[in-house]
This record gives sequence, structure tokens and C-alpha cells, in this order.
Amino acid sequence: MQADTRPVRIAVDIGGTFTDLQILDARHGRVVAWKTPTTPADPSEGLMTGVREAAARFGFALSDVGLLLHGTTIATNAVLERKLARGVLITTAGFEDVLEITRHVRRDIYGLAPDPFPCLIPRDRRLGVRERMRADGSVEVALNIGDTLARLAALQPEAVAVCLLHAYANAAHERALRDAIAAAHPDLPVSLSSEISPEIREYERSSTVVLNAVLVPVVRAYMQRLSARLGQDGFSPRVFLVQSNGGVCGLDMAGEQPARLLLSGPSGGALAASRIALELGRPNLVAVDMGGTSYDVSVVQDGAVSIITQGEIDGLPVRLPMVEMRTIGAGGGSLARVQAGGRLTVGPESAGARPGPVAYGRGGTEPTVTDANLFTGRLDAEFFLGGAMKLDMGATRASLERLGAALGLSAEDAADGVLTLTNANLAAAVRLSLFEKGLHPKDFALLSFGGAGGLHATEVADEMGITEVIFPREPGTLSAYGIMFSDLKQDIARSRLFTLGDAALPGINALLSELRAEATARLAREGMTAELSVGVDMRYHGQAFELLVPWGDVSAPDATALAQLAARFHAQHKQRFSYAAENEAVEIVTLRVTATGRLPRPEPTPPTRADRAAVKGTRRIHAHGAWHQAVIWDREALGADDIIEGPAIIEEAFATHSIARGWTARLGAAGAIIAKRDAP
Repeated sequence: MQADTRPVRIAVDIGGTFTDLQILDARHGRVVAWKTPTTPADPSEGLMTGVREAAARFGFALSDVGLLLHGTTIATNAVLERKLARGVLITTAGFEDVLEITRHVRRDIYGLAPDPFPCLIPRDRRLGVRERMRADGSVEVALNIGDTLARLAALQPEAVAVCLLHAYANAAHERALRDAIAAAHPDLPVSLSSEISPEIREYERSSTVVLNAVLVPVVRAYMQRLSARLGQDGFSPRVFLVQSNGGVCGLDMAGEQPARLLLSGPSGGALAASRIALELGRPNLVAVDMGGTSYDVSVVQDGAVSIITQGEIDGLPVRLPMVEMRTIGAGGGSLARVQAGGRLTVGPESAGARPGPVAYGRGGTEPTVTDANLFTGRLDAEFFLGGAMKLDMGATRASLERLGAALGLSAEDAADGVLTLTNANLAAAVRLSLFEKGLHPKDFALLSFGGAGGLHATEVADEMGITEVIFPREPGTLSAYGIMFSDLKQDIARSRLFTLGDAALPGINALLSELRAEATARLAREGMTAELSVGVDMRYHGQAFELLVPWGDVSAPDATALAQLAARFHAQHKQRFSYAAENEAVEIVTLRVTATGRLPRPEPTPPTRADRAAVKGTRRIHAHGAWHQAVIWDREALGADDIIEGPAIIEEAFATHSIARGWTARLGAAGAIIAKRDAP
């Protein structure tokens, strides 16, 4: 990639409530943050509003911006809201019902009438074509398109997904179908499973290519709106979109494979967490990102974020590499309601950006977590978003009084109940994220970020038995900060079954050489040199699932390299499942190559301390059934000698942190605040 001499780089994370920006200006070596409300009808409008506001606030011209790194929830929201293109699936005759047969997994084992699995393309828009590939890639039945094109035209599709049996082993029939469709309908987008997810397991591959196909028109429409805005006022940066794997891709790749964007925004927080783990010398972190609508949990172990090869969105499998993350509907905007029988619930429904919490004064009437934090004194109505947005305490009090009346409680106790229930839900998500990996909370520190995360972090840590909480610099926009330092990344995979041993070496080497060449060529098209790393999906013979085992930058493995790979697999299997069967045959199922192109990475200067008093005053906060006096601290004025004893509140422009009783916090390395549980 040719170097861009323009001095400003902007990273954007568009969330459900706010659009977060991090701006790096190389002329001053500084990184600054900005927030602006998200515009759900057209997120590019909020993005441009934020860029213009930041330019005016921090003194740069739009023409100074050379790089825009963009995390977005466009794909995720389209799936959740089912605002998708009209899709058609073409598959091998006899396999039209794979999407509905699924895996026969019962999520609700006690439900007499469980909800059906979601299916994005109904039966009358799934077409079977006569053809058959064997698992070894040989042709059993030649492709016979017949009247498929005529049937396709009659369905008036906006997008087509093609998923033929064993196409991961031989893509010839899928490519022939695409060529035929393109000749008849040149403007109709076609997604091939052999290009999106060339891996075994028919249902997961079908689900992934269908998701991709129905997202193509949605994401391309957004990109067109964004591109139209890019020419305004000299604003013409090179744009990269953030992928679920934590890397970025160009607009062409995003338009062709939008399923890779499904965890676009949250993955930035995981990237920032791994960077902070390195800066602070703390290799084991639980990173929790609490924004307006969700709570995202990712685990940094030994300095690296976990990458999984298959995830899920709203019950739909996505067989693509992505940052391992658990998301629950718990954010500042989560609604508190009284259900039948007098039971209090918080979330997963959210007030969103419009109308937002009651305190925002935009028409919301039901109390949220943010309202509970405001009413109990954890938030300052005059200093929200650094004073840029005033909160309505009167409306918040009235909403919590109504909630309390429905529960037979005072407004204070109702607000306490909302926060207690929220903290329990957050701790449960953290607990599950660790325990499912065989990890113990005592070995981890909690890294808290997001606009609402700091208000709950020490109390969630208490629930978990975690004794250290880290509040990084600019926590309210940390996902955007992670995006700021991301790199171009391409993932390529092929399923091919090998039994580990010397006899498999020729086949492994041949496939690996093919994947490495393709990965290098892809980044060369972007004008970049590729750094390659290999991963292997492995299992014991007879298992129905695999573990992803890192293999480094291996190019021509020999018997010794295979033995080392087997040892890694046994060790990883033992950690995850508490046993290893070292005498059992081990199989390679899928080879993966990740190509990384390093974007220029200017380092920001260390933060400077504001020249004012660190203590702002005191304020009453309500906790555990009583009001207490808490010292209010100004984060930007904190020095290394300041000792913050809970209960205390630390305020900054785009986040507020609550230090619970029994915790002590100090300023640490890289501008982070380190809070530790007092010894009993």
C-alpha cells in the first residue's frame, strides 16, 4: 500500500446508542476521543456529524484525514431486525431442506413446543439442481442446470446463495452456476459457499453463505451512502471496514463478503484489550465492554485474544473466523420492567438511541440502567458526556417512583434493585466465558470499558472474586481505539481430512503451499506484504468437533513439526476438557492461513496531567440500602501519588467509574487506573 502523507487517522465504532471516534493526529502525536449520537436510519450521517464535530473541536481539516477505519453494526442489525434482501438458495437436488433440518439440537430441552430454528430463506425459494460431488472432490453426477435459470428468474431474487454438496473439495460446479447466472442476470449478486466458507458441515456452510448473500445488497447500499458523503468538503480518506476476526478489509472485500463484518464493532474492543495486556504486563484479562445496548465479554489469555472458527448470530451459525466473544443484552439503555407476578427484569430490550433513557429527555418513559445510576448518584446530571448533554433528574425520579410502586419499594430501593440485578447478569456472562475454557477468575484482572462499564466494574468483580480492575485511558471509546491500531487481515481455509503421521505430509504440504500462495496474492492486490500464520482444526478420530490449534508461520512442515503440532493439540484438549487421549489417532480437518498486512502505526504521546485539582468535591450515592458520601475525582487531573478509596466516583468526559467500598485505586502505567480489592 502506498504511504499516505495526510496526518490524521480516524477510527469509528458505530454502536446502537453512540458513534465513537478516536482521532490520531501525527502532527502532534496525540490521540483524542469524541462521541456523537448514532443515527439509526442512516449511520453514515452520524459518522460524518462526528467527524465534522471532531474537526472543529480538535483543529484539523477534513482534507487532512488520510485513513478511516470503520467498525459498524450494519450487518449485525440487519440480521437481528431481519431487514435483509430477498434471497434464493441454489443447492444440490435433495438437499433443499438442510437449512430447516439444522442439527437437531434442542435449545429448550423442557419446552413442549420450542421455537423453530430461524431460517432466512423459505422453502419456495430454495432450488435444487442436478449435480453431485463426492467428498474427495471427484464428480459423481455432472452439473445439469436445466430450467434452474428460468425458475430463478420467476422468484425475482435480490441475491443468490449457491451451496452445493462437497463444494469445499471441488468448486467447479458452483463456479459454473455463477457464470451462468451472471450471463443471464449480470446485476444479481451471487455468493458461493466455496468462496465464503469452503469447509465441511453442510448446514453451517449453507447458513453462512445464505447470511452473506442476503447481506450483500444491504451492506453495498450503506457503502454507497458512505461513499457519497466521502467527497464532501475535501473528506476523501482511504476506507477500511473492521471484520469479525479483528482485522480490517477493503471496501471491495466487504461488499463481496459482508458476513465477515458481523462482529465488526465489538472486535475492536478485544484488539484494544490485547494491546493493553502488553502495555501493562498483564497477560490474562477479561475484557468487558458495556455500552448503551449490550455487554460484550472477551478473554485475553497469555496476551492473545481467542479466535474461533464458528460463531452464531441470533441462532444462525456463521462458519467464519471471529474474535471469541459473549454478548448479552445489558447496557446503559437496558429497560427495567416489572413482569407478571411482580418480578423485576432488566434487559435485554433496550431504549436504544431513540428515545434512549428517560434522563435523555427524548421521550423515554421506562427507566433504564442509566437512570438508576443517575438517581443513585453515580452519574452527574450536569457532567454527562463531559457536560455536553444535560440529564433530566426529575423525569428519572418519576420513572423510578413508578417502578418502585409496582414493586412495593421506594424509588431508591427500586434503583438499587435494578443495579443489583444488572451486576448479577454481567457477572454471569463473565463467569461463563471463563469457566467454559477451564479458567478461574482469580487468575484474571477485569478490564472495564465502554461508556457504562466503569459504573459496574468493581461490583461485578466482587461477584466474581476478581481482585483487580483496570480502567484504561479513554474507556468510553476504547473499541474505536482498538480499531485505530488494527491491520489488514485475510483468512483462507480449506477442509481436507488427514490422519496425523508421515504419510500425510505430502498432502499437508501441497495444500499448505496452495493456501499460502493465495493469501500472499490477496494482500499483494492491496499493495501490501503479507505476514502469514497457520492454524489447524484438529480432533481425535471419531470426535464430531474440532479445536483450532495455532501452528505459527510454518511453510514446509516435517515429521518433527507434526509431532509438535500433536503435542499442542493434546495440551489444548486437556485444558479445555480436562483430559487428553495421547494414544488415540489425531486428525487434521481444516487448514487455515491468516495473512496480515501491517498498516502504518504511529505511536501517540503519553497523556499529560491537567493543571487543576484532582478532587472535584463530594456527592451522595445510594448503595446497599443507604446513602453514603463519596469523593468525586477528576481523572484527567490524577497524579501518581493520588490514592482513591471507595466509595468514590472518578469522572472523565465520556465515562464515569464507581469505586466500591473495600477497593483502592491508583493511576498506573499507560494512563490506566488500577483498582485493587483491599485485603480482608
